[in-house]
Amino acid sequence: MRISKLIAAGALVAGTLLVPAIAHAAPTAAIPSAEAGIRAGLGAEATALLAGSLGDRSAGSYLDTASGRMIVTVTDAEAAAAVYAAGALPHMVTRSGADLRAATSELDRSAKIPGTTWAVDPATNQILVTADSTVTGEKLATMKRAVAGLNGAARLVQEPGVLNSYISGGNAIYMGSSRCSLGFNVNRGGVNHFITAGHCTNLGTTFWSNSSHTTVIGSRIGTSFPTNDYGIVRYSGSITRPGNVYLWNGAYQDITSAGNAFVGQAIKRSGSTTGLRSGSVTALNATVNYPQGTVYQMIRTNACAEGGDSGGSMFAGSVALGLTSGGSGNCSSGGTTYFQPVPEVLSVYAASIY
Repeated sequence: MRISKLIAAGALVAGTLLVPAIAHAAPTAAIPSAEAGIRAGLGAEATALLAGSLGDRSAGSYLDTASGRMIVTVTDAEAAAAVYAAGALPHMVTRSGADLRAATSELDRSAKIPGTTWAVDPATNQILVTADSTVTGEKLATMKRAVAGLNGAARLVQEPGVLNSYISGGNAIYMGSSRCSLGFNVNRGGVNHFITAGHCTNLGTTFWSNSSHTTVIGSRIGTSFPTNDYGIVRYSGSITRPGNVYLWNGAYQDITSAGNAFVGQAIKRSGSTTGLRSGSVTALNATVNYPQGTVYQMIRTNACAEGGDSGGSMFAGSVALGLTSGGSGNCSSGGTTYFQPVPEVLSVYAASIY
C-alpha cells in the first residue's frame, strides 16, 4: 500500500446514533434579562475556561443543542451572575464539582467492574454509569447498589453489546497479528511520526502497511495502555499526505491543530473498517473499565465504531480531538465509542499536529 493511501486510511469512522436533545437550561430567576447573555454568548473554549475559573461552584459546561448556546452550571446566585456578566448562560444545579468528583471516586473504589463506564453528565448534574450485556447477576447488583448509594448523584443505564477495546477489523496499519487504524500525523523534533491507540502499539514494535508484512512504515517509540490509550510510531520513510484524514469518498480533510472536545459538540470519526461516521460528544473525563484494563479521562460519544477502527481519527473540521479507543455496539444498530484526547498525547510526546 502506498504511504499516501495509508495516511489517508488513518482516520476512524463512526456512524450516527441519535439521542434526545438536551433540555434547554433556563436562566435562574436571580439573573435579569437573559437576552443580553444570549446575544453575547461565549464560544466553547472560553466557556470551559469560565466554568473552570469558578472551581467547585460549577459542575461543568455543555452545548445546549436546542438553542445552540453554551451553558455553564453553577451552584449559587453569585456564580450565576458572574457567568451571565461574562456572556454565557448559567444553569443552577444542586451538586458541585466536588460532589461529582466524590461520587466518581466512590465508583472508582467500589464498582470497577469490566463492562462498565462512568462520566459526568453536566446537563443532568449527575454521573452517567453504563453497564454492558456482560454485567449480570451479582455484578449488576453491585453496580445498582453502588449507584443507589450515591443518593441521586448517579444514574445507571444498561447498554446492549459488549464493551471492548477494538483491535481487529479492516485494513490500515498492521502490527504482529493484529490490525488497527492510523490516527494523526505529528511532528516530533523535526521527524515525522503518527499517533494511534496504545492498545494497538502494545501489540508490536514494527508497523506495516499490509497484512503480509512486506512494507514497513515505522517503528514504535512509545506506548501507554491501560490507564491511557495512546502510542506513537516514527515513520521509516517520507509522508506524501501529512496532516490529512481520509473521508472515504476520495476527499481528504486537512488537520491543522488539536483541541479539547466539549459536551454537545458535533464530531466525525474516520477508520479503516467502517469509514467516515458522525456523532456528538456526550461526556468528558469518562472512566472505561475494559476487560483489558481501565482507562481514564476518555471522551464519550454516540458515534459508532467496529473492530479495526482502533486508533483512528476523531475530529471537528480541521481540529484533531481524539483517537478511537473502544466502545460497545456497531455501525448497523448504533453504539457508544470512547476516545483518547489528542492534546494529552501531544503534550506527553512533545509533538504537534502538521
